[in-house]
Amino acid sequence: MDTQALALALPLIGWASHTALLTHRLATARRDPLTGLRTRAGWTALAERIIRRHRDAMVLLLDLDDFKNLNDTHGHAAGDFALGVTAERLATWCGRNGISGRLGGDEFVAIARQAPNLDSLHRALNQPVAYAGRRLPVSVSVGSCHVKDLPVRSLSDALATADSAMYAAKGTAGRRGPRTLNR
Repeated sequence: MDTQALALALPLIGWASHTALLTHRLATARRDPLTGLRTRAGWTALAERIIRRHRDAMVLLLDLDDFKNLNDTHGHAAGDFALGVTAERLATWCGRNGISGRLGGDEFVAIARQAPNLDSLHRALNQPVAYAGRRLPVSVSVGSCHVKDLPVRSLSDALATADSAMYAAKGTAGRRGPRTLNR
């Protein structure tokens, strides 16, 4: 190859390499490194598309119960392992009918194209996890929202409704604890 051709080719090779690197970084940014599930950004884009196309979609918000105690008692490695197993169980349950993601901490999210069997989800998620010769208790609270029940089909409204349902399942009034009305 002559010098002039090489001089023309090098910038193109550099540009192609840089593009490949950016594509890889974008793909990994949409996956949670601990669980392999989609991150909030990666999940949201797909969930919004499902809501537009599937009137019978159901949005789920999930939270591990007493996760801090699991971490404090058995260590963070055990907690990370429980998160990974929960992610696998959720992804398996979703299968081809839905998409799962991790919002952060011990909070997961899923959307199913059609209203799913939630009993099978509860059975799959609320199983002990075998770790280092021990059986770790795992319990997951699940809140759900049928998109068709919303006045306006929007992901933010579905997540807010699922969040309220999840905290009702936990037996609390919400993220800020019990609420009282002063009259």
